[in-house]
Amino acid sequence: MVDYLESPTPAFLFDLDGTLIDSVYQHVIAWRAALAGIGIDLSVWRIHRRIGMSGGMMVSALLRETGRILSKTEIEQLQEAHKAEYQAQADTVRPLPGASGLLAALTDAGVRWAIATSGYSATARSALALLGLPEDTLMITRDRVRHAKPDPDLFLAAAAELEVEPRHAMVVGDSVWDLLAARRAGALGVGMMSGGYGREELERAGAYRVYADPAEMLARLDELGVRVGES
Repeated sequence: MVDYLESPTPAFLFDLDGTLIDSVYQHVIAWRAALAGIGIDLSVWRIHRRIGMSGGMMVSALLRETGRILSKTEIEQLQEAHKAEYQAQADTVRPLPGASGLLAALTDAGVRWAIATSGYSATARSALALLGLPEDTLMITRDRVRHAKPDPDLFLAAAAELEVEPRHAMVVGDSVWDLLAARRAGALGVGMMSGGYGREELERAGAYRVYADPAEMLARLDELGVRVGES
């Protein structure tokens, strides 16, 4: 008689902005306003291409394009200005289609999942109520790791909290920075187009599958090896 080893159920590590909540463009406008406040005028498309990176890396990349040099204190003030501008728009943020249903379906199927975001706890955790999630939902924020995306720290920390090996996890994100971090963590990447990146860009960055939004991912969970409704 052959003893079959039971394969581990995949776990999912979700980005937040542009993946579960429709907030990417609020972040873009907030960064544009914060930059304008110090005399830097950048087109929104240039800012959008950097959304998903850690705030520090993003500011450095944008400043490189403008030739401006800011002190550490000025960069911190810029990040605080972005946070204030984003919070002023917070009431316009909505869950993406199917986000709550997707997380509920995974929970009902016994699939472990967590949220890992480059945002800070002070702003990111307010999304839990939007998604109908309890306050103790596992969410790894920028405050808890040394480096944010495209470094793998957020996803590695989330996998550790779930007690799964990263190679048995799938990272779900809307940006190339999410997928780069997934590859560096040793996890499989799943792309969402709901943050503004196209299918080909996400696939080139390493996405195994690409979906329009959480609703489409929910309808196609079998493609990711998730058995919903089976005993």
